Amino acid sequence: MYTAKWNDKVIAQSDKTVEIEGNQYFPLDTVKEDYLTDSDKQSICPWKGTASYFGLSVDGKTSKDSAWTYKTPKDGAVSITGHVAFDRTVEVVKS
Repeated sequence: MYTAKWNDKVIAQSDKTVEIEGNQYFPLDTVKEDYLTDSDKQSICPWKGTASYFGLSVDGKTSKDSAWTYKTPKDGAVSITGHVAFDRTVEVVKS
C-alpha cells in the first residue's frame, strides 16, 4: 500500500499503484479529487504521451502543477491510464 500526503493530509492511498520511472501512479478513484485543481499545463513524454497537470489545494495552501495524468497514454504506458502521479513536493511512502 502506498500513501501520498501533502500539507499533512492524505491525498491518495492505494495498494494498486503502478510504478514507472520511480513514480507511483495512483488509480484516480483512490485520489481525493477535492484536493485537485485544474491546470492548463501539459508536457510531452516521447514514450508515455501527453501529460495533463493538476494543482493541489489543501486547507488554504496551494501547490501549482504538482500532479499529472496521461489521459490517453501511448501503447507502452497503457498501464497508467486513469492514474495520477505526484511531484516530489508530495510525500509518497509505502505503508
